[in-house]
Amino acid sequence: MASCKISVAFSVVLVICFLPASVFGGRAAPAVRFTVQGRVFCDTCRAGFETPATTYIEGAKVKVECREKTGVKTCSYDGVTDSSGTFNIVVADEHEHEICEAMLVSSPDVGCKAEVPGREKSRIFLSHNNGISSDIRFANSLGYQKDTPLAFCSELMKIYSQDD
Repeated sequence: MASCKISVAFSVVLVICFLPASVFGGRAAPAVRFTVQGRVFCDTCRAGFETPATTYIEGAKVKVECREKTGVKTCSYDGVTDSSGTFNIVVADEHEHEICEAMLVSSPDVGCKAEVPGREKSRIFLSHNNGISSDIRFANSLGYQKDTPLAFCSELMKIYSQDD
């Protein structure tokens, strides 16, 4: 009789311990999503970087592309900038072992269509295994440049000259 009570008690303990695990274990893991955020600018002074004269481009097309280390593209997500020149592109899944970059596609600004060398793409890390707790990843600003700098740019660029 004592062994029956122990067996029933043991069964009850097993049910209490493992029932919650079986309920939660059957659920699918929540979808992993990242938001890649950045801005697209027009370098009005052809400085190669953002200055006080920089404007931001509304309607610029941007994409986030991930590829394996061999160069094989694994995914691509498109986006467009808002009125402040900001893009927010939602990317699904972890891409820990892939190279991911936000990159320029096209500019709607007729006078600002040439890509700034070195500012045409920005590498981003799309993994939770890197110490960043947020799902938002910030890309460096991407840029186009005007064909000819604005008239006051030479004066503005004097701010950046260094006299030792």
